[in-house]
Amino acid sequence: MSIHRILVADDEESMRWVLSKALRKKGFLVDLARDGDEALRLIRSESYDLAILDIKMPGVTGLDLLDKVRDIKADLLVVIMTAEAGMKNAVEAMKRGAYDYLTKPFDLDVMDAIVEKANRAREMTLQVSTLKDELKEHYLLEKGIIGNSHPMREVYKTIGKVAPSDMTVLVQGESGTGKELIARAIHYNSRRLVKPFIAMNCAAIPKELLESELFGHEKGAFTGAIERKPGKFEQANGGTVFLDEIGDMPLDLQAKILRVLQEREITRTGGSQNIPVDVRIVAATNQDLLQLVQQRQFREDLYYRLNVVPINLLPLRERRDDIPLLVEHFLQKTCAELDIPLKKVDPPALERLETYSWPGNVRELENVIKRAVILSSDPLLTLDDFPVLTAGAGGAGAGSGDDLSLEALVDRKLRISFANVDKLESGDVYTMVIEQVERPLIAFLLEKTRWNQVRAASILGINRNTLRKKITDLGIEMKKE
Repeated sequence: MSIHRILVADDEESMRWVLSKALRKKGFLVDLARDGDEALRLIRSESYDLAILDIKMPGVTGLDLLDKVRDIKADLLVVIMTAEAGMKNAVEAMKRGAYDYLTKPFDLDVMDAIVEKANRAREMTLQVSTLKDELKEHYLLEKGIIGNSHPMREVYKTIGKVAPSDMTVLVQGESGTGKELIARAIHYNSRRLVKPFIAMNCAAIPKELLESELFGHEKGAFTGAIERKPGKFEQANGGTVFLDEIGDMPLDLQAKILRVLQEREITRTGGSQNIPVDVRIVAATNQDLLQLVQQRQFREDLYYRLNVVPINLLPLRERRDDIPLLVEHFLQKTCAELDIPLKKVDPPALERLETYSWPGNVRELENVIKRAVILSSDPLLTLDDFPVLTAGAGGAGAGSGDDLSLEALVDRKLRISFANVDKLESGDVYTMVIEQVERPLIAFLLEKTRWNQVRAASILGINRNTLRKKITDLGIEMKKE
């Protein structure tokens, strides 16, 4: 039973006696007040789950008490008793926040029914509150965002400010920086946390299927549409839709996403009915959307609709202070999953982990820690357990056949001497280096993994869909063994 203690306030002694006897017989603790002033004092000093108040009492009236209760204890359920059966009192009581009302004289069976209904309502409220706490706790334990660097503290502040609202958020950052974790943090700290969180990777689904996945379809809309299917927006109604890699979304679908943001409604593929949806949109990208706008590959109006609250995630190499915390977190997580004693990383290896460039960011770091924990039989992980750290800085030597440092590779590939860096002309050296390094690196790893894309993507610290896209963009010829 969620209701334990009840306050009854009425200036009629006979009414107080009858109600207290009936309620105590049901197992409730009951306190009595003879007028509004005494009732107000008790509400301020004691803890009640339900108050049954007469609408007309000396001193503070039942209706005035309703206003004051909202400030003193907002979750206190209040039932108003009135001897006037007119609509005015009932409407006024409910408008001021009463849970229900009783018209005198009433049968005790009617009162019992209202108290029972109030009890169920309070149980439901407690269950929802408990579920919210459990969801938050589960999120923090299992999906927690790790980092105490200044950039991450700024991200936490933004999440705290934006989560309670329904504002659209655009999360920007390199692959593997944890953009979906940020989206989930926003969802689980919002009023929508007990509703669905549905993530869609816009780059992972063929564009001819993406529209149907997002908006659903009617029976017969296309070949194979044998029945009506609701899309992700309908499935997430009341919750949050996370659109990952939105920069890869086709222009025609971008127009439909814009309509969702503007009109809060969708139309299924092959349908004509406008279906209202109540969803919050969080989008993410690892691309420069403004550059895509200039190249007419992304709608300018959609960009500004999405970019209401931007959150920029720095790559791991620009927040190295977080690496020791992340290492400890992934060690604890992996060892717990494997049900083995906690392993540690020795100081020299940790130092190298902190100085490595982490092109795959946090996702790559997690994969490297997992691999070391699984393959090493020792409780202390050393440099030998992290091959990526000895294969050349940032994995740059891949594909060359030599154990080259990044500096040597750049010098060889681009004929740039870092010793004379002050003489370099302005230009996008970063893009030049990536173009020269990325293709041989990916080709090398694919060859070494016998063209196993899943394994190669895991070593690179990127997801398979990203790897598949890079294979196509870079023109890498896939071989079969």
